[in-house]
Amino acid sequence: MSIQVTCTHCYKRFQVSDKFAGKSGPCPACKKPIKVPELSEQVVIHAPRDDSPKDSTGRSVLKPIEAKDPELTNRLLFIAAGCVVGLFAIAFGFRFTGGTPLWAQILGVILLAPPLTRIGYSFVHDRELAPYTGVELRNRVLICSALFAATWIIYAFVPAYVFELDSPKEMSWTIAGIMFCVMVLLGAFASVACFELEFPNGLIHSGFYFTVVIILALVAGVTLAGEEPPDRFADLASLSALPPTTASTNMPSVHR
Repeated sequence: MSIQVTCTHCYKRFQVSDKFAGKSGPCPACKKPIKVPELSEQVVIHAPRDDSPKDSTGRSVLKPIEAKDPELTNRLLFIAAGCVVGLFAIAFGFRFTGGTPLWAQILGVILLAPPLTRIGYSFVHDRELAPYTGVELRNRVLICSALFAATWIIYAFVPAYVFELDSPKEMSWTIAGIMFCVMVLLGAFASVACFELEFPNGLIHSGFYFTVVIILALVAGVTLAGEEPPDRFADLASLSALPPTTASTNMPSVHR
């Protein structure tokens, strides 16, 4: 154990062994005689007494909570990589086995929402605030996921009513791009409301979900836009070119 000594002549500070406590000797700097203080004469600074209210873990509720960034362990990285490979494998499977049926498209939009919402939140949450955890995080993820999935109703029904199309696939890619931007914007409002994010972070959170879903849909061979609409005039022309039915040709004529 060492003793902190300050020379009373030159004010040089240095440490000596506690075996010299109470003894006199020359200062190493100015060589003038000084006395080493006794151990009992040392000033001991004690931590201030904390009488603030405590939580269940004994931590003061008045102390600021340190932000904890998500830990990306090797295990989590392997799980994420495995999920990505699995999703693309399923998408390619649908592409080369006759296309993705409508039920699979709807199921994919719904089932992809919770994991993508949870992963996106871990990267966009406010670092100055404590992140949501446990049951509260689960409930907020489920609500936001439902809102993300419900946003696809805009893609499914707006083109039919506004542009009088038989299918959303018939709209141009320009209109589809505007439609997707509106969906991302609405999703950003949902993210801000559910997770109390800044609006730019909400845009990133919403855009992450829609970008991944659209990429997987294109990989699976789903036509989102740009499909040529059927030629109705050609159908009418082919119907008019059909020969009259036998029944109409064999009907007796009526003379008055």
